[in-house]
Amino acid sequence: MKKNSTDKKTTEKRTAGKKSAEQKADRSILCITYVMVGLFVCLMGYFGYFLQVQSETVINNSYNARLDSFSDRIIRGEILSNDGTVLAKTDVAEDGTEVREYPYGSLFAHVVGYSDQGKTGLESLANFYLLSSHMNLVEQAVNELSDVKNLGDQVVTTLDVGLQQAASDALGDRKGAVVVMEPDTGKILAMVSKPGFDPNQLSSQWESLISGDNTEAQLLNRATQGVYPPGSTFKIVTLLEYIREHPDTWEGFTFDCNGSFAYGDYKISCYHGTAHGHQSLLQAFANSCNGAFASLGLTMDLEHMKQTSDELLFNRDLPISLSYSKSSYAMGPGASDWERLQTAIGQGNTQMTPLHNAMITAAIANGGTLMKPYLIDHVESVAGEEVKKFLPSAYGNLMTFQEASTLSMFMRSVVTDGTGSGVRTDAYSVAGKTGSAEFETGKETHAWFTGFAPAENPKLVVTVLVEEAGSGGHVAAPIARSIFDTYFSR
Repeated sequence: MKKNSTDKKTTEKRTAGKKSAEQKADRSILCITYVMVGLFVCLMGYFGYFLQVQSETVINNSYNARLDSFSDRIIRGEILSNDGTVLAKTDVAEDGTEVREYPYGSLFAHVVGYSDQGKTGLESLANFYLLSSHMNLVEQAVNELSDVKNLGDQVVTTLDVGLQQAASDALGDRKGAVVVMEPDTGKILAMVSKPGFDPNQLSSQWESLISGDNTEAQLLNRATQGVYPPGSTFKIVTLLEYIREHPDTWEGFTFDCNGSFAYGDYKISCYHGTAHGHQSLLQAFANSCNGAFASLGLTMDLEHMKQTSDELLFNRDLPISLSYSKSSYAMGPGASDWERLQTAIGQGNTQMTPLHNAMITAAIANGGTLMKPYLIDHVESVAGEEVKKFLPSAYGNLMTFQEASTLSMFMRSVVTDGTGSGVRTDAYSVAGKTGSAEFETGKETHAWFTGFAPAENPKLVVTVLVEEAGSGGHVAAPIARSIFDTYFSR
């Protein structure tokens, strides 16, 4: 009986062990099944995301050679201004030869771009839409059977011909850039860069344009790719940082300016050595007093200053699809006194693009919120039926509403009582900041102006950069005034 009992227990143990092994195997199989189902769901989710969100970006990538094959069956669509004026179109000769034509020549050269010798500007940005067709399906079928190309869709931009012309005329033959945008939507209404080129003559002039002997850089879009010392327009950033560090005491700041500020072996001079006298912070900003702001630079918390510059998108990607250069802010903890003095007044190693300057200005005008800049309003078929609509979208808050209001007040004083008199008028109110940026010993300064109007209810932001032109107040501000005049005289 004892032996039978032992055998029975042994059998039960073996059975239990077998069941345990089977249960472990079942759990392993179940886990693998869950993992496989999870991976499948993730894969399907990614496919859905790709088709809905990323497909156009991938298809429109400049490295995607297949996209150009669309031109074998579609005539490249037109690029239009915000009122439907043709900015780029494709002419088809009797023999079927297609030639891209730009009716305004060099006026929109950089922002519209070109589709020969590669693609730039809107020609690149909107390539997918221009090589897509939403013609009537019956017409498309008939064209396919007849071996006739379908007409591509039309891209309607945010660009305003009148403002573009006004900006170009005001800049004249000088090198520089102008950016005009709506602060509450992010729409770019004008973008001018000079010197320019005629995209209609690009093929014949290509070798000379890219020649190493050519120092004019006509193909460079200075508005988005040109980086410059911001000069006194950077005092907007310095002022914001000072207000953040002294929220309750900044109004008590004073400075006595005798035309220069000496610290140790270093000396910072105001523009042309102007002695501003006893200055409050508001007066120092309005008069663009280098001495006052250099003194502020010595008191700044360098870590906090770096954080503020990061929040204002220095050293960061900008939320725009056009090719651009990053603005740079290099000063950090351990910086020398000379670097602190220079950086506070927008000199030193700080560099920024006109577009970036316009974006910071737009955020101030819009109560601290930056709207993403954009150039395409909508896409429509050749029959005028809307295919895709682009709506304004917010990037985020670069500062608080109170900070933006305070900066607006300071920028208003620049125009009413300071260096921005060149844009002063009774027809509308303007808030802005001038700048004269040194970049090379013995050469004239770059002239800056950035601002918005009306000051109390901003509708338009204008940023102007003129290379080697001297005073921002005397050169750049009147250019901005011409653009504001055009806009508000309508």
